Amino acid sequence: MDVLESVDAVRSKVQKWRKAGLTIGFVPTMGNLHAGHLSLVEQARQKSDRVIVSIFVNPLQFGPDEDFDRYPRTFEADKTLLQQYQVDAVFCPSVDEMYPNGQAQTLVTAPTKMTGILEGEKRPGHFDGVTTVVAKLFNMVQPDMAVFGQKDFQQFAVLQQMVEDLALPVTLVRASIVRDETGLALSSRNQYLTQSQRLVAPKLFVALRSIELAIQSGNRNYESLCRAAIQQVMSDGFDSVDYIQILNAVSLEIPQEDDRTLVVVAAVKLGNTRLLDNILVVM
Repeated sequence: MDVLESVDAVRSKVQKWRKAGLTIGFVPTMGNLHAGHLSLVEQARQKSDRVIVSIFVNPLQFGPDEDFDRYPRTFEADKTLLQQYQVDAVFCPSVDEMYPNGQAQTLVTAPTKMTGILEGEKRPGHFDGVTTVVAKLFNMVQPDMAVFGQKDFQQFAVLQQMVEDLALPVTLVRASIVRDETGLALSSRNQYLTQSQRLVAPKLFVALRSIELAIQSGNRNYESLCRAAIQQVMSDGFDSVDYIQILNAVSLEIPQEDDRTLVVVAAVKLGNTRLLDNILVVM
């Protein structure tokens, strides 16, 4: 596995593969890898001839109250995992390599109707950081396809819109959420849960499943379903609910009567840990 630290190095490697007629799969990450990330690597491996994984903790997507410096950096352990999964190259640029002009950085901004809700409502500027870094990574790596996890559902929808709007020549793949045996969605944040909190955390998925089953049974009173789910998770022991909403799975807008693909999205707090989850509902 090649460890590449510069734009020139990653482009040179990709050009050699392309001359050999090989397709390139790409998995962008911020490191601190777990089984969920590795499932994305497996998808990329199945759909392409060569796989590049990037590890870059992106300062642009951290708000003023979010500690960029405290984000876990586990590069040596990550590298070992990627070698085991037969990744062909890991791209690990420095902040200076990624943003050579510092604050004089051109930003890629997605439509506010998609970024000003849910995660973006409480984290202004977050999605500008996401779209900017992913657009730059796509330009640097120039992959045929890139794999992202369903758990960050809004992020995928925003990036899909960006790719369409900017006519970027890359196919996005949304990989299903990987869950542990309790149903809890795997996340780097789970490491901060206490033993007692780990007993509570899977109940979020139970609440979302109840919404899914109700919708598939014909219940279209979406507001009522969300209110009931919020009451349920609070009684289950969660500390607060940022949102539980039912949205159109493509536009992230309030569903219309004839919409047939919905997403139930949720963000809750358990102690100091903020958990995200979602379920796709296809009717």
